Amino acid sequence: MKPWQQAALREIPPVNAILESPTGQRLLAERARPLVVAAVGEALDALRRQIAAAQDEEELAAADRSPEGLAALAAEMLRRRLRPRLRRVVNATGVVIHTNMGRAPLAEEAVEAIAATAGRYNNLELDLSTGERGSRYAHVEGLLAELTGAEAAMVVNNNAAAVLLMLSALAAGREVVVSRGELVEIGGSFRVPEVITQGGARLVEVGTTNKTHPRDYEAAIGPETGALLKVHRSNFRLVGFTAEVPVAELAEIAHRHGLPCLVDWGSGVMLDLTRFGLPHEATMPELIADGADLVTFSGDKLLGAPQGGFIVGRRELVERCRRHPLTRALRVDKLTLAGIEATLKLYLEPERAVERVPAVRMLTAPREQIAPRADALARKLEAAGIACEVIDGVSRAGGGALPAVDLPTRLVAVPHPAPQEVEARLRAGDPPVMVRIQAGALLLDPRTLWDDEVDLVVSALRSAIV
Repeated sequence: MKPWQQAALREIPPVNAILESPTGQRLLAERARPLVVAAVGEALDALRRQIAAAQDEEELAAADRSPEGLAALAAEMLRRRLRPRLRRVVNATGVVIHTNMGRAPLAEEAVEAIAATAGRYNNLELDLSTGERGSRYAHVEGLLAELTGAEAAMVVNNNAAAVLLMLSALAAGREVVVSRGELVEIGGSFRVPEVITQGGARLVEVGTTNKTHPRDYEAAIGPETGALLKVHRSNFRLVGFTAEVPVAELAEIAHRHGLPCLVDWGSGVMLDLTRFGLPHEATMPELIADGADLVTFSGDKLLGAPQGGFIVGRRELVERCRRHPLTRALRVDKLTLAGIEATLKLYLEPERAVERVPAVRMLTAPREQIAPRADALARKLEAAGIACEVIDGVSRAGGGALPAVDLPTRLVAVPHPAPQEVEARLRAGDPPVMVRIQAGALLLDPRTLWDDEVDLVVSALRSAIV
């Protein structure tokens, strides 16, 4: 170490001097002393590293060694330490149900219901009409039954849990027949064969990867068969020379043999999407009407609710799931139920759900509705001195829902010689802004932006582009 570095180290003020500075005193008044002292220690360590890394005395001069400067650095370090790890991000990617960004954002009604339930006592398992203990599932069972046409319903903590519980309660120790074309793996290494095994059942594969026929199921049914299972392929599609057995036909086969027809339909859509120009995705009411005995689906995908795994169908089968020991381990809490109930009530008026549930509103917005928002964003960027252009593009549903479906949109493209560096700075902002990069440009999709986030995006880009 050079003499001038050693001299700089000797000039570092003691901890007490930093604590006695104006900023140090403010920190002590606002926060517990051990937290502040620890932050000062981190600031001192950072200064020592800066001095050791300095290449010359001129570079060393940039290191603030004053008590006030070090207290300010400690304050920033403490702010970062206490900042939530789970926090809001701005999604300008155009991926509506983005798993990495929390999947479906919630309707205002759901957020308000969660907040109202969180801070005070509530009737989670209290029957107010009798004063006796009640069921937490009662808060949503009636709504789910009404909306889907099912006899009964319950909710666990996600769709994977719902599938595991369903198989454990209804098929443990027996065979479950599934098409080879539906033995999928989705995000987080969730594999259908492994879930079947974990549920205590034995997998029987039928058909081929691309084609499964009714006769394949018929041939596989035997004295050890416990159920026929149909699985939504989630994040991919089979196209070309393909064939599969629809739920209605599979249910007819199952019932003829005295077996339940179980359906894992993770996307959980309640509305007919074809009216918005999207491909048909079987709705939960359609699956129940087609004869499925139990259907499981997700809350935080196309339904646009908090994370949850729904089980709807025949009352006797739902009760068997409800009584299974796994149910307690997989149950949802009061906040999830509050958000789910508020979201489901919006679906009692389908047009209101399209308007109020953010995921549904974003998915169904046509290109013509996105275009003026893209133009407005571009004008604000240009007014801030940021060159850009509005181009045609596509958004994605994401979250394993509506795979390979393009949602026509209008994008704002911001060219830059180093787009990855700008993207990294946007991601490091507060709040972080997430964008796409393509062909040397940052792409902003207004589809997934709220109106009050536009100015924030402009400000973030102005700071990130240097």
